[in-house]
Amino acid sequence: MRKWIREIVHALEDGMPVELVIVAEASGSTPRGAGALMAVFPDGQTLGTIGGGNVEFEAQLLAARLLERGDSAQRRFRFVQGDAASLGMVCGGDVTVQFQYLPPEDPRAIAVLRDLMESFAGTLDTWLVLSIRGDSAAAMGAADRNGARHLASPPENLSSLLRNRPVLDSGWLAIPVVRAGRVYIFGGGHVSRALVPAIAAVGFRPVVYDDRPAFADPALFPQAEAVLCGDFTDIAAQIALTADDYVVIMTRGHQADFEVLEQTLRSGAKYVGCIGSKKKLALCRERLLAAGFAAEEYAAVHAPIGLAIGAETPEEIAVSVAAQLIAVRAGLPGA
Repeated sequence: MRKWIREIVHALEDGMPVELVIVAEASGSTPRGAGALMAVFPDGQTLGTIGGGNVEFEAQLLAARLLERGDSAQRRFRFVQGDAASLGMVCGGDVTVQFQYLPPEDPRAIAVLRDLMESFAGTLDTWLVLSIRGDSAAAMGAADRNGARHLASPPENLSSLLRNRPVLDSGWLAIPVVRAGRVYIFGGGHVSRALVPAIAAVGFRPVVYDDRPAFADPALFPQAEAVLCGDFTDIAAQIALTADDYVVIMTRGHQADFEVLEQTLRSGAKYVGCIGSKKKLALCRERLLAAGFAAEEYAAVHAPIGLAIGAETPEEIAVSVAAQLIAVRAGLPGA
């Protein structure tokens, strides 16, 4: 998302208009849900996707025409065969797509987008907020739970708009852009190297921590927000966990796993997961219980880590862990 925003800002600052294509609402079975984003540029290039297929093809054609006219629009696409507004698809759902024209060198749009870019360095959930009036977004701003910015008349229902998913309500559309919290990955081995790009690609902010300089090498983790080197017995020297953070434990051995679990079990982190065999995890559990932790506390640990998909290779394990993190972030029951 940060790259997506940066490319739009660069285009606007270079004197090019941009047409934003936003799935404002989706119901039934659709290629992408509400909040899917795509940018269309004057040379025909696109960035992002609203689901591919016919809906994206038609959206690109309309966006190109709107760019030429310097105009915005709102369209509904249906995925029902034989319907007048149908795209000939059989998914059985429909989407409302907002096309928003951004003029070249538009100071208001640039200010909002730069605000969103800067929010990636912070610790607050942040949303893109659009006031939809007719076919056009009358105003665009940024918001977190402390309030809205760049809006002369912020929405009265702001708190109800700021959800974990996009919300269109009473003429306001709010899309989550920055997710608070980081994924702290303890251990810089092969699985961690596969996991970092997998979770970075879906909007998580990975931070890798290892006690070995050779494994805490930023060159091994180009997609990580940070790579830290320190003692596993004193992670608080460099990390202050919050309720928005995720803990992924993939150290090289039982002792380090125990040391990290001992410090993170009561941290209040949203997720704690530990890789390992059943035997190794059983040993960790016994030591933690002996150290005064309750069985209920250990039961909250995702161990073995990841969804049960039969993963064996580092890359497969990374997929299973990434999927579990997505489920937890989405608040799915039992995740």
